[in-house]
Amino acid sequence: MQVSYNWLKELVNIDVTSYDLSEKMSTSGIEVEGVETRSEGLSKLVVGEVISTQEIPETHLNICQVNVGEDEPTQIVCGAPNIKAGIKVIVALPGARISGNHKIKKGKIRGVESLGMICSLQEIGFPENIVPKAYAEGIYYLPADAENGAEIFDYLEMNDDVLELSITPNRADALSMRGVAHEVAAIYDNKQVKFDEKVVTESDTKTSEKIAVDVTTDKVLTYKMRIIEGITVAPSPQWLQNRLMNEGIRPINNVVDVTNFVLLYFGQPLHAFDYAKFDEKKILVRQAENGEKLTTLDGAVRDLAAEDIVITVGGQPVALAGVMGGENTEITDSSTSVALESAIFDGTSIRKTSQKFNLRSESSARFEKGINHADVETALDYAAAMIVELAGGTITSGVVSSNDFVAQDVTVSITLDKINRALGLTLNSADVVAIFDKLGFTTAVSGETFAVTVPPRRWDIAIEADLVEEVARIYGYNNIPNTLPQAGNTIGELTGMQAFRRDVRTNLEGAGLSEVISYSLTTAEKAVQFTKLPTDNLTALAMPMSEERSTLRLNLISGMLDIVRYNLARGNDTLAVYEIGQVFAKFGNETDNRPTELPQVAIAMTGKGYDFYAAKGVVENMLVKFDNVRFEADQAIAELHPGRTARILVDALEVGFIGQVHPTTAKAYDIPATYVASLDLTALLEKQPAQVIFTDIPKFQASKRDIALLVDRVTTNQAILDVITSSKVKTLIKAELFDVYTGENVAADKKSLAYTLTFQSAENQLTDDEITAAVTKITKKLVEFGAEIR
Repeated sequence: MQVSYNWLKELVNIDVTSYDLSEKMSTSGIEVEGVETRSEGLSKLVVGEVISTQEIPETHLNICQVNVGEDEPTQIVCGAPNIKAGIKVIVALPGARISGNHKIKKGKIRGVESLGMICSLQEIGFPENIVPKAYAEGIYYLPADAENGAEIFDYLEMNDDVLELSITPNRADALSMRGVAHEVAAIYDNKQVKFDEKVVTESDTKTSEKIAVDVTTDKVLTYKMRIIEGITVAPSPQWLQNRLMNEGIRPINNVVDVTNFVLLYFGQPLHAFDYAKFDEKKILVRQAENGEKLTTLDGAVRDLAAEDIVITVGGQPVALAGVMGGENTEITDSSTSVALESAIFDGTSIRKTSQKFNLRSESSARFEKGINHADVETALDYAAAMIVELAGGTITSGVVSSNDFVAQDVTVSITLDKINRALGLTLNSADVVAIFDKLGFTTAVSGETFAVTVPPRRWDIAIEADLVEEVARIYGYNNIPNTLPQAGNTIGELTGMQAFRRDVRTNLEGAGLSEVISYSLTTAEKAVQFTKLPTDNLTALAMPMSEERSTLRLNLISGMLDIVRYNLARGNDTLAVYEIGQVFAKFGNETDNRPTELPQVAIAMTGKGYDFYAAKGVVENMLVKFDNVRFEADQAIAELHPGRTARILVDALEVGFIGQVHPTTAKAYDIPATYVASLDLTALLEKQPAQVIFTDIPKFQASKRDIALLVDRVTTNQAILDVITSSKVKTLIKAELFDVYTGENVAADKKSLAYTLTFQSAENQLTDDEITAAVTKITKKLVEFGAEIR
């Protein structure tokens, strides 16, 4: 929003510089992005009157004699197509500075001396999109009463400072000069707004006899119209053109310019139709029909749809409501009567329509963000009276409206304690009431409770927090003291699961694994792999991004294998990775169909040096502080090798599994032999020892003995370990398998297992006889189990 500082000073009596004002506004809630003075950097630009012109043969150039207030005319060569004698123009004298810091010098053009330059508006810094169309391709004509030789800045109001406001969606009330004036009056003490009023003088002809209005859509809160007859369309006076251009709007004519002026002044969009072009004297506001077409003012044919709101006459669209008018009812130089529209259209609908057609306008922006409902008819009357002032004509009697709409005030209550606690202040009731008075709010005080009545012009205020923000803004953010929050000391600590996850992460990274993060969403097929969770009730997205990301996972491993494949394809052929994440399972709860999030940890290892035992060692190291950890052969998971898979138990509770990815599954993922494990963190946390008890480091040396056994091929390592443990040898502290042999000298249905037994006593150094007796006790148990000692 561009704000003319000179115009603003007419609405509120302020005596500060524009730069001081911009600083004050920025610190009170409406940011000023910058202040521009259009005359800055320009010099020696004066009014000149073209006395005569003479064409230079075989060129488009003219030799002009120009009166610039000196004794003799100044000769200037000009190529503008609209140059002619008798007009007042902008002249850059030798030594002048124009836009782009270009310096004008004396020179010769086609051998003819030129002592200056006749300028267009673009050449002195006006953007091309705001230059009146009549002068877009040529020079600009100044008012006939402009004084020859005088600087042009006052005539074009180029000495005015223009503030560029960055308006946030919650402060759309500042998208009007009146709204900005209210804001400036509030942030400066003892300032009052002063708005001019216009009196509507009506003829005896009733508006209702000229036009009828019917609204059939709930997207239009109200629709109002006036008729003005006998107008004369012409260029607007210089002051109005200047004001519009300083606000970034192109002047068109005295009727359209009034609607744009009122848009800036009130923030209320208006539209002027050529009333004589109406085929029927009835306006119907409705939703468009699919396939309807409308040629808008920019000459483009728009294909309408049911979500668009249209203004229709005789069944045909004449305007795209709140966005742009139609070409068939445009105000032109020949127009003699105006149907003037003022309405409240649904902001969401306007936004969708303007985005669809890429028609962003000053009007649509205001409907999208909101307008002051109380000014709908006030702005209409003001504009009608102003059109009569500038274009003549008469206003018919009365306003034709779709309903008896009246904007309502809003009352919001808040306590003094709430304000002070929220802001850390110690304001009293008088302080708060004074702030609300500055804002133009009415306050009823009952004890420490304020019932604040907010006018419709501040439609952004509806709850307590809004009032707190207003108090803070007007009091001054810089006046709020810096204080620490008053609260009792609290102890911050990790939850049990958070601490456990951190321990697991530290352990795995210490073992040389790298963390990865895979997608929680996968395909329905991959979601049910590598799991023993219920797979008959998956959680699928209603509108997935793709089929590959359509279902919440029930395992971590399938996503990790995708990561393994990705790395292998890029030359990283040795991988040891882990992931700690959530899987999502449904357990048939009839009252709550949401999935349960289950925390798990998974590892994947592939490449040279990694096998089943390497993966098992990583898991054993992770579970080193758990008691009674067991690995039992398992074939329940189809995606794992049936002969190289084990379930993991802690105190008979299954907490996970470890195994080699089945060759068929590995081929599907396009990966070599890969070993994986998955553990349930919730189950592990439940079994985690409550306290690790410190034990002294033994003072006596440990002793080791190796034994080799011949057992059936189907006998598992865990079964042998169970037998060794059942021998109840107190001095046995560890039994570890170090060799498995099948081949020559071993029967086809047998295998040889070799174990290292470690013995140690905390009380004395064990003798050979004691160790031999312990080994004998263990071997006796093994023989009873059916093992043959080799």
